[in-house]
Amino acid sequence: MREVVSGIFTWPWFSEPHGYNFNGHLIHHAGGNLCIDPVEPAEEDFEEIARHGVARIVLTNRNHSRAANKVRARTGARTAIHPADAPHARSQSAELDDELRIGEKIGPLTVVGVPGKSPGEVALHWPERRILIVGDAVVGDPPGRCKLLPEKVVDDPARLRESVRSLLALDFDILLPGDGAPIPQGAKARLRELVNTFPK
Repeated sequence: MREVVSGIFTWPWFSEPHGYNFNGHLIHHAGGNLCIDPVEPAEEDFEEIARHGVARIVLTNRNHSRAANKVRARTGARTAIHPADAPHARSQSAELDDELRIGEKIGPLTVVGVPGKSPGEVALHWPERRILIVGDAVVGDPPGRCKLLPEKVVDDPARLRESVRSLLALDFDILLPGDGAPIPQGAKARLRELVNTFPK
C-alpha cells in the first residue's frame, strides 16, 4: 500500500485486458477507517489493511465488490452499496449490510449520485479536502487524463455523461479513481476537458 494523499492509502491490481490498474482505497478517519472498492490485495497489503482496521466498506457500484468479502471477513467491517446496484452485487456473491443514500455522509465523505454506467453508481466527495473518489463513472487513463468506459459496458451512456457533467458543480482538485491513475492536482480541469468532448 502507498499513501496517495495524506491519510489515504491505495493498493493496485493490474488488469491486463484494460491495460491499467484497478485501485482499492483505505481512508484513515477518527470515526472509523473506510475502505473503498477494495481490489484483491497482495498478502502484505492485506496484513496492512487488517493492521489499520476498517469500520466500513463502501462500494461505488455493482461491479466493484471485488475483494470486499475478504476484507469484511478479516476486519468485521460492514459493507454498503446503493440499493439500485445491490441485487447485481449480491448475484456476484457480495455480502452486503447497508444501503447508501444520495446526500448522506459516510465519515467525511458525501455520497453523490452518478447513475449511467449502472443505476446505483455513486461518487464520494470530501469537500473540505477537495477530493473526489469515483468508481466507474470516470477512468484515470491515460495517466493525468480522464475518459469514460466503452459504451458497450454502460447501461445508459447519455445519463452517464450528464452525471459526469454534474460533477463539475463540486469543489475538488484531487481525483481518486477506482480504475486508472489518480490525478493528484488539477483534476477538475482534466474532468472539464473530458466533458467538453461530450455531444452537445
